[in-house]
Amino acid sequence: MGPELTGSSGEEPSQAPGPPSHGSVLKRRTGWKGPRTGQAGPGTPQAGPPAGRVRRLVTPLGILATVTAAFAYVGTVDPNEPGHYPVCPLLKITGAFCPGCGGLRSAHAFIHGDLGAAFSANAVATTGYFLFAAVWVLWLVRAWRGQPLRTVLAPAWWWSIGALLLIFTVVRNLPFGSALAP
Repeated sequence: MGPELTGSSGEEPSQAPGPPSHGSVLKRRTGWKGPRTGQAGPGTPQAGPPAGRVRRLVTPLGILATVTAAFAYVGTVDPNEPGHYPVCPLLKITGAFCPGCGGLRSAHAFIHGDLGAAFSANAVATTGYFLFAAVWVLWLVRAWRGQPLRTVLAPAWWWSIGALLLIFTVVRNLPFGSALAP
């Protein structure tokens, strides 16, 4: 019999901690339960994906479904025809284009495969579609593997993104930047 030590309260005996066995490390890292005992036959239920994996994939797949539905709607209902979508409040009040102006027209052109028209309607939004796709694939792969999505950007990156959006907004409202206007 191995050495017995008292627990932290001094009442219950506990086993001295030792190195973990290979099976426990494998189980902890992968969720593997060990070899099956018995043959898999027609009446034997087959093991499906672990419930934890399905739960981890629900959010990224739900986001994909929502974005796909939104793009399908914008692809079906043309934003170039007046009356289908509300007018940008900043454009209506000031006459200036915001960074999002032309985003729906960009999405409509993107869905129909016209990347030139998508970039001319809103270059930032079109770039955002590709960026979203890349981050979503990364998110899905990491969720499949059981790893969290950690995209931590330093404050300098956030300030840079804000500065680029500000420059884009100002330039698209100036006469020489009319190519960036929707």
